[in-house]
Amino acid sequence: MKPILLPYPVSANRYWRHFRGRTIRSSEALAFIRDVKLIAASEGVKKLDGPVELTLIFHPRVTRRGQASKIRLDLSNCIKVVEDALQGVAFEDDNQVISINACISNPLHGGGLSVDWRECHDQIYR
Repeated sequence: MKPILLPYPVSANRYWRHFRGRTIRSSEALAFIRDVKLIAASEGVKKLDGPVELTLIFHPRVTRRGQASKIRLDLSNCIKVVEDALQGVAFEDDNQVISINACISNPLHGGGLSVDWRECHDQIYR
C-alpha cells in the first residue's frame, strides 16, 4: 500500500469532552475520524487482520513566511488520536499495532499527516 495523506490531526487535549458526567469524543474528533474514513475509502484501503507496523509522518502547517509553524501538536499525543481514527479502517483494533515509527517532517499548507501501515512479520510479536 502507498502512504495516504490525511488532515492534520486534532489535538489529544481537544479530542475528549466531558458532558453530564460522561467522557465523549468532541465534534472535532468526530470530524477527524469521519475525514479519515472518507479518505481511506477513496484510496481503496483494505483492513489488515494480523499484527501491524504503523508509520506516521506529521507535517506542520506553513506560516505566512513560508516556514514550518513552531506551534504544532506534541508528537506522542498525536499517535493515539491517529490510531483511534484508523481503527476499523486500516486494522480492526488498535491492539494489532505492534510497531510505530513517527516523526515530524516538512511543512505543508494547512498541515497534514502521511500514514502508511503494513502487516508486521516481526518475530517479537509471536
